[in-house]
Amino acid sequence: MNKLVFDIETVGEDFERMDKTTQEALTKWIRRESENDKEYEKMLRDIKDGLGFSPLTGEIVAIGVFDTEQDKGVVYFQTPEEEIEEFEEGDFKFKPATEEEMLTNFWEGAKQYQEFISFNGRSFDVPFLIARSAVNKIKITRDLMSNRYLGSQRFGTTHIDLFDQLTFYGAVRRRSSLHLWCRALGIESPKGKGIDGESVAKLFKEKNYVDIAKYNSDDLVATRKLYEAWDSYMRPTSN
Repeated sequence: MNKLVFDIETVGEDFERMDKTTQEALTKWIRRESENDKEYEKMLRDIKDGLGFSPLTGEIVAIGVFDTEQDKGVVYFQTPEEEIEEFEEGDFKFKPATEEEMLTNFWEGAKQYQEFISFNGRSFDVPFLIARSAVNKIKITRDLMSNRYLGSQRFGTTHIDLFDQLTFYGAVRRRSSLHLWCRALGIESPKGKGIDGESVAKLFKEKNYVDIAKYNSDDLVATRKLYEAWDSYMRPTSN
C-alpha cells in the first residue's frame, strides 16, 4: 500500500494590521485575567506569537508530502514578492506556490493514497488544512480525521498519527515531542539544525523561504523514520 507522510508549516497574521474588532476579540479576556501591566504585556505577546497556530488567524506557508514507496517527496512553499525557481535536492522537489495552489495540489495528490502518516496531524495539521481549504474554497478529497483507533478501523482512509500512537491515545501523561522521540531512537532530529516550528514566523518575515521548505522536508524524513521504528517494534499485532 502506498503511504504518504505529510506536514505543514504556518505563520500568523500581523496583529497590528488586524481590525480593532478582531484585536478585541482576541485580547479582551487577558485584561480581566492579568494581575498587572507586566503580566498583561506578556499575555499579549503570547497571543501575538501564537496567531500562526490557528487557521482563523494564520495561514499555511509550506506543505510537504513524502511517498514512502517511491522515496520521493515534494514541498510546496510560499515565496511572496520573491522570484524563486523550482529546484531539486536529494529526494525532494521544492516548488513555490500560493496557499491556494498548495492546498489544491495536496488534496489532488491525496486521492492516490489510502494511508497517511503524520506527527500530531489530527490535533494540528489536518484541522488546519481543512479550515484553510474552506477559506480558499477548495473541497477536501480525503477524510483524515475518522478512524482514529487503528484496532477498530473498518472503512475508508487510514491516518496514522504517530503522536496518538506514541502517547497511546493520550494515556501517557507526559507527551514527548518529535525531537525527543527522534533522539531516543537514534533518528536525526529536524530540530538539530537550529530551526523549529516557532522559528518559521521569523524566517518567513525575513524572507528565508527556502530555509522553511528545507526544514519541512527534514520533518518529513524524520517522521518517516519514526514511523518505520514504530511499525517495526511498537505497532500492535493481532497475533
